[in-house]
Amino acid sequence: MTPLAGHRVATLGGMADRPLARFLASLGAELGGPVEGASFVIDDLGLESLKDVAIPETAVHVSVTTFGSGGPRSGWKGGEFVASAMGGALRVTGEPDLPPVKEAGDACTFHADMVAASGAMAAHYARGTHGKGQHVDISIQQVAFSRNFNGILCWQFDRRKLKRVGGALAYGQATVRAIWRLADGWCFHSLMTGRLGAPANQALSDWMDAVGAPNPLHGTDWLSYNRSTLPADTRAMWEAAIDAFFRSRTKAEIATEGLRRGINACVANEPTDVLADRHLAARGFFDTPSGLPERFAAIRAGSAVAAPAIHTGDRPGPLAGVRVLDFAWALVGSITTKTLGDLGAEIVKIESRTRPDLARLDVQVSASQPGNWDDKPWFAHLNSSKRSLSLNMKKPEARELIDPLIDWADVVVENFSPGTMKKLGLDYDALCQRNPGIVMVSGSVFGQTGPLAQEWGVDGTGGALSGRTFLTGYPTRDPVIPGAVPYGDVIVPFVMAGAVAAALQHRRETGRGAHIDASMYEICVQQMRDSLSAARRGERPQRSGNADPGVFFQDVFPARGEDRWVAISLFDEDDRARLHAMTGPDVAAWTAQREDHAIASTLQAAGIACGVVQDCEDMIDLDPQLAGRGALVTLDHPILGPFGHIATPISFSRDRFAPFRAPGMGEHAHAIARTLCGLDDARIAELEAAGVFQ
Repeated sequence: MTPLAGHRVATLGGMADRPLARFLASLGAELGGPVEGASFVIDDLGLESLKDVAIPETAVHVSVTTFGSGGPRSGWKGGEFVASAMGGALRVTGEPDLPPVKEAGDACTFHADMVAASGAMAAHYARGTHGKGQHVDISIQQVAFSRNFNGILCWQFDRRKLKRVGGALAYGQATVRAIWRLADGWCFHSLMTGRLGAPANQALSDWMDAVGAPNPLHGTDWLSYNRSTLPADTRAMWEAAIDAFFRSRTKAEIATEGLRRGINACVANEPTDVLADRHLAARGFFDTPSGLPERFAAIRAGSAVAAPAIHTGDRPGPLAGVRVLDFAWALVGSITTKTLGDLGAEIVKIESRTRPDLARLDVQVSASQPGNWDDKPWFAHLNSSKRSLSLNMKKPEARELIDPLIDWADVVVENFSPGTMKKLGLDYDALCQRNPGIVMVSGSVFGQTGPLAQEWGVDGTGGALSGRTFLTGYPTRDPVIPGAVPYGDVIVPFVMAGAVAAALQHRRETGRGAHIDASMYEICVQQMRDSLSAARRGERPQRSGNADPGVFFQDVFPARGEDRWVAISLFDEDDRARLHAMTGPDVAAWTAQREDHAIASTLQAAGIACGVVQDCEDMIDLDPQLAGRGALVTLDHPILGPFGHIATPISFSRDRFAPFRAPGMGEHAHAIARTLCGLDDARIAELEAAGVFQ
C-alpha cells in the first residue's frame, strides 16, 4: 500500500538524502522537482533562510534544523553532534571516567526526521480536512530533549541529575547493568520489572543453575521483583554472578540456547551480522535494488468499502475528530497514542488493574510510592491527552464495551506480543468484520511475521541487534548504551503515528483501511543505514568515539567545573583555522579555563558550531531556545500538582494543538460506558459489581 502515490516532494538543502525523504518515498511519494506544484516541501535550512522561496499555499512544508526556526539560537551553527550535546543525549552517554561519547550514526537527526514524518502526515491529514497547507517546524535539539524522560523527572521532582553509567540503564532511583562481555563479543541483557520481565528473568536463573554457575538469583519471586526498589548490595551481588555467567558464553550460544530458553538477551551485532540476519531476510527487509533498507513500516491494505464518515472534533490540532482505541502500554504504544492525542485525536485508553502499565509501577522519584497507580510522573509524561477505561478483559462482559468502541473507532493501536490481539479476538481481520474501514497499527520489537516475531525484546534489543550498541563508545573500551535513554522506544511511535495519519487520509480517498506493522528492529536498522552501506562495501565499521566519517573534525572538550564539557564540530579547514586563532593549538587548555555557556556563545559568534553538553538543569532552567519552543508544557496533575510535561516536539503554523493531563486508572470508565458504548446506569452498576471495570 502506497498512501502517498501521486504526491511529489520537493527537497531543499541536503534533504534529498535524509531519512525523512526516504520515509515519504517509502509511502509512494515521488522525490525531486521544483517547489512549484509540490505537495510536500522539506528542508534543513529553516524559515529564515527561505524568505525568498515561494512555497505553495497548499503544500505541507517541513523544516528540520538543529535549533528550529525562530528563537534566539535559530541562527547558531549545529549539526548532529551539537544537537546531541544541547539536547541532553550526549551528556549521559559513555563511561563515568571518560568524556561523553556520541551515539553511533546520526541518531538525533534520524529521530527528528521521524518526528517530522509524523508531523508531515498529520498536516497532510489536516489538509484533507480544510484544504490548506502549513509549515511544520522541527528542532533536532528539542527532539533530543524529549528523549530524556527519566532525567527530566529526576530533576523536576528530586533535583537530582543522572550521570553517565556506561553499559547500564538509569531508571531514576536504580541503575541496572545491561551490556555484558561474552567470550567472543558482547550482549544486551537487563532484568525487567514484574509480569513483563518475570518469565525471562526466571529463564536466565534456570540457565545459570543448569550449567552449575553460582546463582544468587535462585528462588527469586520475579512477579514481585521491582528494579527500582531492589537494594543496591543485592543488585551488586546479582550482577557479579550474571557477569561471570555471560563471560563463559559465546555469541552463538546467546543467539541459539539463550533464544530457546527465552532470556532477555541478544548479541550486540556488528553491521555485517545485521546484513546476514535470517529474520530480516525472512521479512524481505533487504530485498531492494540497493540491498539497503527502504521500508519503515509494512502496510497491508484492507478491502475497499464505502468511504467512512469523517468525524469532526472539538479539540484543536491537525488530527481533530480522529477516534483512537488504545490497547497500548509501556513506551512504544503510549507515545504513539500520546502523539495522536496531543495532535487532537480522541483517545480511549484500555487499561486493567489486574495488569497495570509498567509506567504505573516504576517508582522513579520521591513523590511516587509502590502500589499507587496514579502518582507516577513517568506515566503522566507518556499519557497526556487520553481518557482511561479500566477493563478486565478476561470477563466476557467486557465485550459490551469493546465492541461498540470498535464500531466507534477510526484507529486501533496496540504493541503487545504478536498474536496477543488474535487471542483476544481483536486482530485486524476480526476488527474488519465489525468495522471494515478501520486502521490498525501494531508495534513490536521484531514485527508481526518472521522467525523471531514471537520472541522477547525491549528497547535495548533493537539497539543491540541493529549495530547501534556495538558502534557506540570508545575503541579501547566495551560498547556503552547508546544515548543511555530510550531510543527505539521513542522512534517507533513516530513512525507508527505518521503511518496512521497517512493511512487515514488514504482511507478518505479510497475507502480502504489498513494494518500497519512497525518493527523496532527494522527501524533501528534504518538508522544504521550508512554503516550497513560501509559493510556492503567490504568495510568493518568499529567504535570511533566522537569521530564521524562525514565531519572534518569533532570532539568534546573540558570546560571549567566538575564534569562540564563543550562539543565542537569543524566542517572544513577554515573552521579549524578560526578556532585555533582564538584558542591556540591546545583547544582543551583554552576551554578548561572557561565556563561552558560562555565558550559556546563565543565560538558561535565566530561562526563555529559549538554547544554545551547540557544536563537537565541546563535544558529546563537555563536554555532560552527550549523554553521558547515550549519543550515542557505545564499540566496540573491531581496528585503530583502542576509540573512540566514533555511536549510532543512538533510546531504547526496553522493547526496548533493543546494537550491535557493524563488520566487516573479507570477515571473515565463510567462516562465512556455511558456516552460511547450506550449503556445505561443500571447496566453500568451491574458490570461494576461483576468486576468488569477492574
